[in-house]
Formats: sequence, C-alpha cells, structure tokens
Amino acid sequence: MSVVSPDAAGQLAEIGWGEDTALIGAVAATLLSWRTGGTELLLTHDPAELGDSHQGKAIAPWPNRIAAGRYTFDGREHQVAITEPARNAALHGLLSWVEWAITKQREHAVTLEHRLRPQYGYPFSLHLRLTYELGPGGLSCTLEATNTGTGPAPFGAAYHPYVRISETVDELLVDLPADTYYPTDANLIPTGRKPVEGTEFDFRGGRELGSTALDTAYTGLAADADGITRVRLTAPSGRTVTVWADGSHRYLQVYTDDTPGTGRPARQGITVEPMTCAPDAFNTGDGLVTLAPGETFRGTWGLSHSD
Repeated sequence: MSVVSPDAAGQLAEIGWGEDTALIGAVAATLLSWRTGGTELLLTHDPAELGDSHQGKAIAPWPNRIAAGRYTFDGREHQVAITEPARNAALHGLLSWVEWAITKQREHAVTLEHRLRPQYGYPFSLHLRLTYELGPGGLSCTLEATNTGTGPAPFGAAYHPYVRISETVDELLVDLPADTYYPTDANLIPTGRKPVEGTEFDFRGGRELGSTALDTAYTGLAADADGITRVRLTAPSGRTVTVWADGSHRYLQVYTDDTPGTGRPARQGITVEPMTCAPDAFNTGDGLVTLAPGETFRGTWGLSHSD
C-alpha cells in the first residue's frame, strides 16, 4: 500500500509548452509527470504518495551506491548512513526526501535550488540549482552544482525518470548505444567492466527487450554528431521516447522495474538514468567529479517524444 500524505511531494510547479506539460514536486526536485496531448509518458504516482524506487527524483551528491557507506577522500575516511540495509549500501545520495526551494517559475520553465550543508559522512558544502524546461525539443533538465566550501568536494549526480509507453516493458524496442557494462556482486556493487558484445546487455542498434531483466550500469556511450547520447525506447504503437544526455553524463543505469516496492505489477516502466559517474565512484573514482572551492559543475539531460 502506498504511503499517503498531502504534502509528500512538497510545493508543486506545473509548466507547459504546446501540447506538453510537466509537473515537478519540490521534494527531491521530482519530475512527477510529463504529458503530451493529455497522455502520460512516465510511470509515476500521485503527489500525495511517496512512490517507490526514487521515481522521478534528482539524485546528489552521489548516484547509485557507496559500498558499506564508506569511502576515503582527500586522505580522510568517511562513513555515511546505510540507507539500503539489505545491500549494506548508501543509496542515491542525501537529497531523496529533502525539499528544494522553487526560486523562479515561468510558463515553460521552473528553477529549484538547495544548499547542502556539511554533515557527518559528507562534510562538504554545495549550492545546487536545477531547471526543468519545456520547449519544441521536449523536456530538458539542467543542474548546476557549486562548491561553496573551503576545500575540494566529491560530487556525482543522476536522475530517475521511469518511462511508460506500453503495457509492459517486454514490448519495447530498446536502442542503447553503449559498448560496456558493469557486472556486479550480490549487493549490486560493480566488480569490473565488460564489453556488451555477445551478452544479453547489448542493445546497440536496437532490439526488443523481451524478458531481459536489467538493473545494469553502462558506459562507453556513443554520442551523435552534436555530442549528445540518445537512448531510444519504442512501443509497438510506434511512439518513441528518447532519453538524452550531454557529455557530462558518461554513464547510464537501466532498470526494468522488476521489483517494485509498493505492490504494483512489475515491469510497467523502464528507467534510463543519466549519471555523471559510475556506481561506487566515491571508492573507485570512476567518473567522480572533484569540485574545487568555488567551482561549478554543469550538466544537462532530457526527454523527447515522437509518434
């Protein structure tokens, strides 16, 4: 049963462009809805519900997992809270239940901001500014993260949109231009990298998902001539949703919604998560961003659709 609270999503902001609308909740800067012509394109939930699996949330200052919640940075050891006890991991950063401030809203765009203060396990200061914008190319999301502290800070970000354009993800044609994936241990911590060639994880050029179950990180992403990586998901109806990301997102996590946490049917949606670094990057350094004092990270990803 879903947990219901009238303010679960925090302050709400709706934006629109043509036939497209999007609804954003200030808690976790969550993308709650993305519609075209009144048709929902995301697997989402009512703003009064907590939802599950971090649906639609912006994730920082690390994506995915830190093994055992422990890492060493700049010669110091740190321990963050274990938020996924079953896997002995710290999952999806520190902002999943934090309310951002809506600081600017226009008809087609909304900006949210949050100041992350130092705390045990992450004694660093960040100012985060995130803008969702609708336009002729679909929905874009731009994050700026500035180190407002006095020393270097480790940083990573990700986003968790669940696409739903068919009755089940099994029917989708998935075109994922990645030549490398991360095998994992039982706690979903990477144990290395492997080429996708000859494996069930190879979706280059597009193929039907079928019964393949994914909770899999990818890298070795191929970009188009404009420097953008595009993952295309096509339903039997011909409707296509494209998840795209700029060069600051060199990693993707793909999850086929096999174990939803609120009792709803499995495999209703698929999440393609743009990530700035690999899982457990706070330990491996794989893609980890180190921000000098005053330095700003900037990255953009987005969603587009066609029929």
